[in-house]
This record gives sequence, structure tokens and C-alpha cells, in this order.
Amino acid sequence: MSLIAKNTHVQESTHWYTMDGAPQYTVPSKKDGSPRNTTLRDARTMNLVPSVTTILGVSAKPALINWLQQQVLMAALTLPKRTDELEKDYIDRIIQDSKEQGRSAADEGTRIHESIQGHYEGKLTVKHREHIQGTVNAVEAHYSGHKWICERSFAHTDLKFGGKCDMHSTKDYGIVIDIKTKEFTDPDKVEGYDEHLMQLAAYRVGLGIPEARCANVFVSRNVPGLVVVKEWEHDDLIRGWKMFMALLQYWQLKNKLEDTTC
Repeated sequence: MSLIAKNTHVQESTHWYTMDGAPQYTVPSKKDGSPRNTTLRDARTMNLVPSVTTILGVSAKPALINWLQQQVLMAALTLPKRTDELEKDYIDRIIQDSKEQGRSAADEGTRIHESIQGHYEGKLTVKHREHIQGTVNAVEAHYSGHKWICERSFAHTDLKFGGKCDMHSTKDYGIVIDIKTKEFTDPDKVEGYDEHLMQLAAYRVGLGIPEARCANVFVSRNVPGLVVVKEWEHDDLIRGWKMFMALLQYWQLKNKLEDTTC
């Protein structure tokens, strides 16, 4: 059974949801009542369910690892070793610089994503206009006439997982969209990965529209207006759901939150 909560813009930091589909990313601390990140121990006592992204976190991500390695190599090429600097200190400085570069790119991607999301929710913004218009044009070209529901959180009470979907429509059999920002200049070289596939396959089940079409919308960070829509085939989504269920069972067993329905 899937329960859907109202839209929310709370930053998803620790990836937990209540059984009625509401985000539970923080809990009051015992010390002074200030919010702190929700932990696995909290989830046990409060009967919370993990998010789709938390479940996917147990799988290997070759593309991400490759990107992180490239960031380290780029930092090493641009940071000369200081006189008398210890090798360990030099390596630590390279790694720290690569992380800062990665955070900068991620932060800009988040800002673009928020601007696009805000547009679909009717919020006026002067930021990232080309990114927004490119996304609107691409989505409309593929899925004309749909009314989009944005930032909707949910919990699947039977299978015990939750999440928050960028955009979906319930028209016909439904459409589920997840927006990804990344650096690219050639639309023909943009591809989706199994992680994207599993995420969308889980979202459509969690939202209660298990036959929905699913697509990733890739928005270029460095070429404003360049957007690629990647819709997954039916057979891919079936495979993605099976892979997600295998990871879900592994996660539940690993964290001693077994669910006999898996």
C-alpha cells in the first residue's frame, strides 16, 4: 500500500519517511530540542521507512567513482607541491581541493534544479531562465497536455520504503519524471544509468502508478537551455524494479529491518 503526503521542500538530508508519507529528515535533540539528523536508531523506534536514494546507496556507482577520480586528478594537475611540503599533506590538500570543486558543481546543480522545480510550482524567478525554458520545451515536446504534480513525497507501507518525486502526472497510466543536472555539451552522449532506472521504477510503484512511463530529464549545467529527455523502455523498468527489490531486501537484512514481503 502506498501513502502520499503533501508537497514539501524540506531539504532531504537523512532520507527517512513516516508511514503516512511525510518526510522525517530531522528529529528534536534531547539536549535543547533543536533539530538533528534522523538516525537508524530513531527510525527503529519511530517506525520510519528509508528513502529510495538511501536504498540505492548500497550499490556500486561506477560513473560517480570515475567522476570523483577525475576531480582528484584535475586537482593534482593544478596544485603544485609546495617547497618542503610533506607528501601526506600534499595529498590531503589535493583531495580537499577536489572535494571543494565537486561541492561547487553540485551546489550549482541544486540551484538550477530548484529554479526549474519552482517554475512548475508557479513561483516566479529570474534565475536560470534558459535552463527553465529548455526544460519546459523538452518536457512539453515529449508529454504534451499533462498537469504536473511536483515534489510529492510518499511511503509504501507494505514494502517499507519512501521517497520524493520531482514531477509526476496521473493522466492515462501516469508519467514519472526525475530531473538530473550535469555538465554536457553533446546531447547524443547523454545516457542514463541503472541507478536512474531503479529510482524511477521504485518511484512509480511508491506513487501508486506502477504502469507509468518513466523518464530522466537531463539538464546541462554548462550549456543553458540544452536538455535531453531519456524515457526508459517497459522492459528496462521491469528489470529496474527487480534490481531495486534486491537492494531493498539487502538493505533491510543488513540493517536488521527485515520485511517478509520482499
